[in-house]
Amino acid sequence: MTESEQATHEVEIDNRNRSTTPQSDRFLDYISSHWAERSEALPQAARVAPFAAARRAALAGAFPGERLVIHAGAMKQRSNDTFYQYRAHSAFAHLTGWGSESEPGAVLVLDPTADDGVGHEATLYFRERAGRDSDEFFANPEIGEFWIGPRPSLAQVAAALGIRTAPIAEFAAGEDDRTLDDPELARAASELRLVKDEYELAEMQAAVDATARGFDEVLAALPQASAHPRGERVVEGVFNQRARLDGNTVGYETIAAAGPHACTLHWIRNDGEVREGDLLLLDAGVELDSLYTADITRTVPVSGSFTEVQRRVYEAVLEAADAARAIVRPGIRFGDVHDAAMAVIERRTREWGLLPEEDGTAYYRRYMVHGTSHHLGLDVHDCAQARREMYLDGIVKPGMVFTIEPGLYFQPDDLTVPEEYRGIGVRIEDDIVVTEDGCANLSAAIPRTADEVEAWVREARG
Repeated sequence: MTESEQATHEVEIDNRNRSTTPQSDRFLDYISSHWAERSEALPQAARVAPFAAARRAALAGAFPGERLVIHAGAMKQRSNDTFYQYRAHSAFAHLTGWGSESEPGAVLVLDPTADDGVGHEATLYFRERAGRDSDEFFANPEIGEFWIGPRPSLAQVAAALGIRTAPIAEFAAGEDDRTLDDPELARAASELRLVKDEYELAEMQAAVDATARGFDEVLAALPQASAHPRGERVVEGVFNQRARLDGNTVGYETIAAAGPHACTLHWIRNDGEVREGDLLLLDAGVELDSLYTADITRTVPVSGSFTEVQRRVYEAVLEAADAARAIVRPGIRFGDVHDAAMAVIERRTREWGLLPEEDGTAYYRRYMVHGTSHHLGLDVHDCAQARREMYLDGIVKPGMVFTIEPGLYFQPDDLTVPEEYRGIGVRIEDDIVVTEDGCANLSAAIPRTADEVEAWVREARG
């Protein structure tokens, strides 16, 4: 395979209508000369390197004698010749340790060793930087350093990640390769991430800590948000700035849902007002340069004080969250976490007189249609290709990281609830790591109780 055949972008870039750079030998000699010496020093091995090696060994061990090919993926087109910020496939990042600096079009290959067919040799193929004696250095907007900045050498990446590297031109696909298009390999790669290693747990805590800083800054900006007709976008912008300062970007589109917008589970338009007296539901997470992400939700009173009904709903959701977290320990079924939260939701909504006469129907699900938990890591909904018996019906193990996020959402036009409830949406979401004898809340430092939240908002607003 030639370098030109291994695409770095999902569509070919057409530059016919752009101005062109001179291509004469004289210009090439000029632009290629008189540059300062560039350091070719090799970096120290990255902290993630031994962990990624162990992950590769575990995955390869499930496919003895087979060649595994994991593509990082190409850049995704946004419009015409503009592309979204590049992010490598999560399985590729997990198995290489290459995060936000990974190269589009890179390929990880695990080749079975010739001696016994059991072991595998890993090779990371990618397109090395164009030298300054090449016209691509200045004329190729896809890979040229004039356009996208310095790119790593094969030797530098090999030293950092502890893995053999080779030019992408040397990669050749085989007829019997297993790729992530193969359901069995995709499932195995996904299930490999169910239990996090020491490196991953540290990254998850760092992502949560960065997210907490973003939440603090959002609350400090509430007066500015309330003064703007699109205040939700003030909230979104403040948080997203923190994500870019402390990490790679946001782990998913920020949900900045004020007032009745909080009743829309995935409200990402974020174009509404942030009114005094309303609640603001902020569901957001920082994705680090390692690509690990947090996923936190807090619901706060914009003014700093809950109304009586807002507090009633909030404390019911908090009770559900605490009930779910209380049962988390190794050996339970993952789905039990959801059941524990929903038992509280059912009891509270029935006490409030919101449900029809009990007949075995889960009427309370009208007010919380989503699940309570999902695994978290490189993807905000991590391990999604895992088998049901390993995920929803799976047994909880130490090192698993998942959310607990019950909520109550009373749509503004829902005639099954009294008017005082309509337009109130509350979700509380924390990131939980399973320990040897229970669990720990990675986001415990972010205020949770109604009193703590009120004090938090008031202090942030000054």
